[in-house]
Amino acid sequence: MRFDCADAAEYAAGLDAATAAIAAGDLVVLPTDTVYGLAADAFSPAAVEKLVTAKGRGRDMPPPVLIGSPATLEALAAEVPAWLRAMTSELWPGPLTVICREQPSLNWDLGDTRQTVAVRVPDDRVALAVLKVTGPLAVSSANRTGEPAATSIDDAERMLGDSVAVYLDGGASPGGVASTILDVTASTPRVLRDGPIGLDVLHRFNNTIEMST
Repeated sequence: MRFDCADAAEYAAGLDAATAAIAAGDLVVLPTDTVYGLAADAFSPAAVEKLVTAKGRGRDMPPPVLIGSPATLEALAAEVPAWLRAMTSELWPGPLTVICREQPSLNWDLGDTRQTVAVRVPDDRVALAVLKVTGPLAVSSANRTGEPAATSIDDAERMLGDSVAVYLDGGASPGGVASTILDVTASTPRVLRDGPIGLDVLHRFNNTIEMST
């Protein structure tokens, strides 16, 4: 099923269909502020397996997790330093993914994470509306591995087809560039992927952050 979120009636129907699909363990494609995302219930190993299979990936490339509020970070991540709390409070929602040590009590299986989790709050009304109902979602870019990230619903549907239960069309991606990835699991935080949020902005919160070589 495909829904045009620019139309009020289709938007409402699409949210209902998407949240029902997530609850049933199926996959949903939704817009974000970077590129389109392929979403599954983060706490359903079977749903996460569907996600990585649809993308043509293995367990060695676990998906990030999208959350609906910066306050949810500490439910998923252990030992969040004060500077990171300040950073995410200001920069989320936005195109910044942070890799943290995961809470050991979490009952999920995202793949070979080495006890870490990559977390982000997207700045997109459709994604946030879905997350408000579903809670944390495992979300990777809506494309087959090796293909360009989808910046339109047509791109996503062409690559993923019937493996997805619901497609939410939010129009062309406003950014089209994947998020900045910041790894905070080591003693020196490192930017693993350069993106819309640059090192100069990150240094406002912690000037020891380095670019990965």
